Amino acid sequence: MKLSTTTRTAAVSAALAATLALAACGASNEETGSGTASGGDSGGELSGTLVGAGSSAQQAAMQGWTAGYSSVQPDVTVNYDPVGSGGGREQFLAGGTDFAGSDAALDEEELAQAEERCGEAGIFELVNYISPIAVVFNLEGIDSLNLSPEVVAGIFNQQITNWNDPAIAADNPDVTLPDLPIAPVNRSDESGTTENFTEYLAAVGGEAWPHEASGDWPVSGGEAAQGNSGVVAAVDAGTGTIGYADLSQAGDLGIANIGVGEEFVEPSAESAAAVVENSERLEGRGEYDYAIELARDTTESGNYPIVLVSYQIGCMEYDEQETADLVKDFMTYVASEEGQQAAADAAGSAPINDTLREQAQAAIDAITATS
Repeated sequence: MKLSTTTRTAAVSAALAATLALAACGASNEETGSGTASGGDSGGELSGTLVGAGSSAQQAAMQGWTAGYSSVQPDVTVNYDPVGSGGGREQFLAGGTDFAGSDAALDEEELAQAEERCGEAGIFELVNYISPIAVVFNLEGIDSLNLSPEVVAGIFNQQITNWNDPAIAADNPDVTLPDLPIAPVNRSDESGTTENFTEYLAAVGGEAWPHEASGDWPVSGGEAAQGNSGVVAAVDAGTGTIGYADLSQAGDLGIANIGVGEEFVEPSAESAAAVVENSERLEGRGEYDYAIELARDTTESGNYPIVLVSYQIGCMEYDEQETADLVKDFMTYVASEEGQQAAADAAGSAPINDTLREQAQAAIDAITATS
């Protein structure tokens, strides 16, 4: 059952008490969807409130998007609660928000719920944020390490428990490794970052990782922390700690280069974008659902496979024209070259390519309203 804008806003007002509330605006693009993104004729001013929730990894990018978007008109407010991908999808599917940010595409059960939420018109899932998930660590005097996939899996499965383990030493013959216990840190909340990370481990870890991909961390006994920022803070506060987090939030922690084929690849916007370009669209989904199957087991040079691809998820049909207009205009800006550069500047993410931008705009242009 679809809810009105008023009902949605009221339903999440308590949850958004600590929300990042940023003034944002854009030009109306009812006819072409080009609006502020292309610098074309806006066709008039917009006003109102757009409500979203989800990925904490998108938080810095969202700040960049809304700051740039607000330069056009000050009369639209975008409220985004970085509650985590799972919470964002749950709120959206329940009708509590206008859109969700998610580091994982909807699964089959969620797709069925989305049909109830959005009706027969279906949903859009647009790749609008690409960033490496960095394996971060805290070892005095060591800023960088090489880690093969099996070693990463062994560490996070708590089978490799000391920093001078022969397997780590084999990847780092020129590094003096300390005789120090490894203290792994994982997410405590259901997380798209965790789902992407465990999906990578399941694809390449072999016997060292006997777990399925999941947004909930599958190994007990390690330290757990809320959100990307919580994991980074816990790793930073410890000694011999290691965790996984969006590269944009890694700060001054040590960062691992990951084994791909015959080389070790550093996480960067460029290496993350490369693996996305070599990945395929998921089959059997809606016309405007552009979820992809990432090539986690790539051996291509310069491809970094521990990538977080974050989506904007919304309805292709909204109950109210005002909501449809706001979603279309804001999503147009997010997907634009200007918007992608704003996210890159704020979060260190990799801008989407022209193919992804054209796909996104086709979906955005098709958003309608029932009234």
